[in-house]
Amino acid sequence: LELHKGLADYTNGAMRESVRHIVGVQFRNCATVGGSIFGRYGFSDVLTMFLAMDSYVELYKGGIIPMKEFSQMKKDRDILVRIIVKKVPMHTVYLSQRNFPVLTCAVGLEEKKVRIVIGARPQKAMLIEKELESSFKFKVEEVEALAEEVQKLVPTGSNMRASAEYRSHLVKVLTKRALVQVEGDANEN
Repeated sequence: LELHKGLADYTNGAMRESVRHIVGVQFRNCATVGGSIFGRYGFSDVLTMFLAMDSYVELYKGGIIPMKEFSQMKKDRDILVRIIVKKVPMHTVYLSQRNFPVLTCAVGLEEKKVRIVIGARPQKAMLIEKELESSFKFKVEEVEALAEEVQKLVPTGSNMRASAEYRSHLVKVLTKRALVQVEGDANEN
């Protein structure tokens, strides 16, 4: 994930950014994409990123399931066969506040649709999807309003790394930053 040129190009470097803070190179070389996805961990940077890309999992018994449904399912003993990523034109951004992470945010922007994923809240990653009125464009007030809406929709919790209040504040801040960055990337291309 970190070094794959195709994924780096497709995600404009967001995939690499989503994994570069995970412990260290030696640990990342031992970790697997399947393990990160199948575990459905609330702190998973990888799951947050794949949710933003509108991906799917194929399970041996369960068949093909959208990642957004799979991420909310209870753990079972099925087998993850593969991960499917739709190859649609989109722009992605990945941001996080680190300290394990405290909170993660990934945004996937297709022509008239945006997917905002908030992870490490410390519950499972949460996906918010919105239809857009215009292609790849946000007005300043729309970014602010969308960030506030996401902040209201995403419940956060406290643990030894951060309080729920701090995480809630970060939801708005990282969402705004990600929306501004992904729109800039989309309009450069």
